[in-house]
Amino acid sequence: MTKVKVLAFAGSARRDSHNKQVISIAAAGATAAGGDVTLIDLADYPLPIFNEDLEADGRPENVKKLKQLFLEHDALLLSCPEYNSSITPLLKNTIDWVSRPDPGEPRLAAYRGKVAAIMSASPGALGGLRGLVHVRSILSNIGVVVLPEQIAVPDAANAFSADGSLKDLERHAAIHSLGETLVHLASKLQS
Repeated sequence: MTKVKVLAFAGSARRDSHNKQVISIAAAGATAAGGDVTLIDLADYPLPIFNEDLEADGRPENVKKLKQLFLEHDALLLSCPEYNSSITPLLKNTIDWVSRPDPGEPRLAAYRGKVAAIMSASPGALGGLRGLVHVRSILSNIGVVVLPEQIAVPDAANAFSADGSLKDLERHAAIHSLGETLVHLASKLQS
């Protein structure tokens, strides 16, 4: 059996993003479960706002690179910041660009059959839960199976130790476990 390939990233480009800290914990869990994890930073793939006119002129190189990464991976591990009770523009734009089919390719090829785990961190009291509702809806509608479990980290500005771990050890373990669960489920779906 081949290793489950997991693409992991945060929906934030901010250098000191709390969601980047969260995704690192979940990625460690996926690795511990035997997953082959590729952790990327969307800041390394700047994209214009999706526009079909730009697409008609030829897709930007970073769109091609990101789409190839999605196609090569079996599962998605996403930490999703909440902006005004919803998904970040960066994450939505990434999803939209990657969703576009190449000639001769089935619709949503980069998403169909994928499994995803979602989580969030936010300075607010809900930890980004309202945004996760939208992320779950979008991913489900484009053919991704989203794990029912999700983790939110409230008061994120005060939630992390200097080493990047969560001060709340139970929540840290739950996020680590979410990465493990993703790999176990994706592995079962492969076989």
